[in-house]
Amino acid sequence: MKVEKKSRYSVPALEKGLDILESLASAQSPQSLTEMARRLERTPSELFRMLDALERRAYIARDPVSDGYHLTLRLYELAHTHSPVDQLLKAATIPMRELAETIRESCHLCVLSGAMLVVVAQAESPEPVRLSVEVGDRVLPLRTVSGRVLTAFLEDAEQERFLLNDATYMAMTKKECAEAAAELKQIRRDGYLMATSTRRTGLDASCLVGNPRVNVMAALGVPFLPGSANDGRERKLIPVIQQCAERITTALGLTAPLPRAQK
Repeated sequence: MKVEKKSRYSVPALEKGLDILESLASAQSPQSLTEMARRLERTPSELFRMLDALERRAYIARDPVSDGYHLTLRLYELAHTHSPVDQLLKAATIPMRELAETIRESCHLCVLSGAMLVVVAQAESPEPVRLSVEVGDRVLPLRTVSGRVLTAFLEDAEQERFLLNDATYMAMTKKECAEAAAELKQIRRDGYLMATSTRRTGLDASCLVGNPRVNVMAALGVPFLPGSANDGRERKLIPVIQQCAERITTALGLTAPLPRAQK
């Protein structure tokens, strides 16, 4: 009889090291050996050799005052060895292609670059009549659904600076500014936006990719053509688009902190 291979393998030493790094990342202050052992529900002797190895490899260091352990910038250095956009494109290519095949609509990926929204990737619908967004296209963020999604998830102080330097926002009336602020708050609660396109007829939908807490964000946008097979059921496809956004987020090694819309 053929014996099935186990789909998961236990690597206790590696898991112990990762537990330590994740514990230090979430700690508010340097942690002593005893404090870490308590948090991880392990004995100090289990962690001592692993801490020594991580310290020798410069992933962690000791605070000169408390002698507690804290993370160094080593992980940050490794994470920035490759361009974030390159990593984003690698993570997004297959999920976006499969999304376009599933919903029969084109989709694109955008990021904020300075004061502009930039399209960095696109997957075209298999339909003979389809809408395409050119990779490299640059537009003022608040004029697009994806741009408003990304603006909504900026940290409060950064969002305020961004808006005060945005030409679209500065041209708004007081009432329009209040409406924009309310929309940004709603987007932050929902994790997505569907609205009438400001650049053509039809609806645009966009969902957040990444995790704002670590300042890694993109927007997955889907422009819906009026009169297509999805006409009238666009909102029902939001969970499908969010699922694709979560796949990209997971492929980046991040967690998706947002609620999922109901079908």
